[in-house]
Amino acid sequence: MDKLDLKALGKINLGLDVLGKKENGYHDVRMVMQTVYLYDQIRIEKRKEPGISLSTNLFYLPVNENNLAYRAASLLMEEFHIKEGVKITLDKHIPVAAGMAGGSSNAAAVLFGINRMFSLGLSQKDLMERAVSLGADVPYCIMRGTVLAEGIGEILTPLPNMPKCHVLLSKPPISVSTKLVYEKLDSYDSIEHPDIDGIIKGLKDGDIKKVASSMGNVLENVTIEEHPVIEEIKNVMRKEGALNAMMSGSGPTVFGLFEDKKRAKKAAARIKELQLAKQAYVTGVHNARRK
Repeated sequence: MDKLDLKALGKINLGLDVLGKKENGYHDVRMVMQTVYLYDQIRIEKRKEPGISLSTNLFYLPVNENNLAYRAASLLMEEFHIKEGVKITLDKHIPVAAGMAGGSSNAAAVLFGINRMFSLGLSQKDLMERAVSLGADVPYCIMRGTVLAEGIGEILTPLPNMPKCHVLLSKPPISVSTKLVYEKLDSYDSIEHPDIDGIIKGLKDGDIKKVASSMGNVLENVTIEEHPVIEEIKNVMRKEGALNAMMSGSGPTVFGLFEDKKRAKKAAARIKELQLAKQAYVTGVHNARRK
């Protein structure tokens, strides 16, 4: 196998709770993660010359070891003493630094691809164990689907599939530092915790309205304080018929769950019209797990 084309899918958090901070600086979290059908395209090609060559359609992204996809390739190629080289081409569509795990998903796809291309024989569990060294979201991006994530995000429990619905994703033109968001959260005396168990019950019952009404993200308190546009986008989505709307991850991407695709498209148009965000996509949930 000399060439492999892969899709690296983005994710949203249906629920995100922070339970505390560990001594090593990481946070204990409890999250419900969901893959969505917005993806980056990744091509991996085998080369005779050793080493890793990475290119991307976005000029401002690093193409060296500062890119997670590069580090993922390097991790397996060094461990298994792979003599040949690879050329990796990233065609990015998931918004960058948006709370959608775009970089983590790229790394997961590269791990999956290198394992397959060089017949390394690693199981999904093997890949996930290696993935955690690249980042807390990377093991989830290998598994995909509807999943409860605990610990620092690496303890994963598959959940019943998310009921089918339309997802409107909108990223305002701001950047958010995950590190700073968590640091500010640590300074709060008390925080309101989302109903993660309510989301899980909704999933078990196949009840999209229950899932939507239970959604919550503890990091919203911090990010919205700094960037009120996030709340404005949520309000537009709800006004246009979203079952609920919420910020994903540490932000700034906002998503809304809709039963009606036309209403989702109308909300996307309204967000652009009000100039709250240039990026607004209507997509769906993706429930197929990687084998």
